[in-house]
Amino acid sequence: MSVLSSKRTESKAEFINTANELYTRTIAFLTRLSARYSRLIAPDVARLASEVVDNAEKANSIFPSDKVRQDLREQHLLEARGALMALDVKLSHCYQIMTLNPEGCFETASGKSVAKSDAITRLDKMAQAIGELIDKENTLLTGVLKSDKQNRKE
Repeated sequence: MSVLSSKRTESKAEFINTANELYTRTIAFLTRLSARYSRLIAPDVARLASEVVDNAEKANSIFPSDKVRQDLREQHLLEARGALMALDVKLSHCYQIMTLNPEGCFETASGKSVAKSDAITRLDKMAQAIGELIDKENTLLTGVLKSDKQNRKE
């Protein structure tokens, strides 16, 4: 039986779902880079997004039953947050590059470039959605770190 949507609470592992969504949206965003920039920038940015997911998954798979496991879990959570902050900076650079030629980032169904104003609107929406996911993931990871710290004291 499912839970009514009004009675649902946030999963303790929501940081995993958010990391995965962030990864897929980052890859979709990177596909908007031109080929010349994509070769230079995209691999590093995609790697950071992947690090967020990988470290979140690793941390989630560790049950903090003793000091060693607690420390290892905390290390992975901190690595995920570090990669997240670096990802935020790199995505800002990508956005700045894309705004230099926004109409080159999108095409119509017939293969023509989208108007500059429409392209900027699309880029802004994509960047806003990714920025919100980064903020959410940071909040979630910070919450897990605090929760784990509290559980150590008890």
